[in-house]
Amino acid sequence: MGWLFIIIYGAVILMVVEIAASLLVMTGLDRDIARFQAVSMLTATGFTTKESELVIRHPVRRRIAVCLIAFGVFSFAVIISSVSQLLSQSFGIYQLAWASASLGAVLIIIKNKRMGAFLTKKTEHYLEKEFELHELPIHEVLYIDEKTDLFTEINISGQSNLIGKKISEINHSSEHFTILLVERERKKIRRFDLLIREEDNLYVYGDKNEIEKAFKAELREMESKVLKERDVTAM
Repeated sequence: MGWLFIIIYGAVILMVVEIAASLLVMTGLDRDIARFQAVSMLTATGFTTKESELVIRHPVRRRIAVCLIAFGVFSFAVIISSVSQLLSQSFGIYQLAWASASLGAVLIIIKNKRMGAFLTKKTEHYLEKEFELHELPIHEVLYIDEKTDLFTEINISGQSNLIGKKISEINHSSEHFTILLVERERKKIRRFDLLIREEDNLYVYGDKNEIEKAFKAELREMESKVLKERDVTAM
């Protein structure tokens, strides 16, 4: 009876996640991102990514998040109580020993160098076969070293000295970074003769230190905006 309750309640949780994900999709989120964020909120994991900011900054998504977090806290208490009661009735030293031995065997297999190399090769083959290049994490596609490389979005404010300059002019000014494209009014533009305007978003890739030097004022303005938005949200 205890296992049946857990299975049914697990199905309820899955349905809640799918409902929440569908609602988030209706607000404009990608389905994969919506489902991941729904699970994150339900489990109170709290991944601090740019994707989570898409939820925090949106009034409707925030309400969905509040409901999910509240339901997740309640569900966690219910599941812990049910599992504890079930284990106290039917789970003893013998079962625990078998579970530990099984996990130990899996750990030994995974730690084996040959098996590790085999699984790595299989994973890489699966990614190449099942996913397009643009679907993989940008850090892996560009072989980014977190210490020296950076791929970032630069927002151009009204005070920026870059307004009126050509993309090619900025790219030629440094060998250490490149503006890959410009986002303007939700359109991606890849013209290097384009003149930069206020509220453009530049997607830049290259040396981290050089990017931070070249776009110092823009990055400072972006950080200031984020802090202001957080203060408003907290209020």
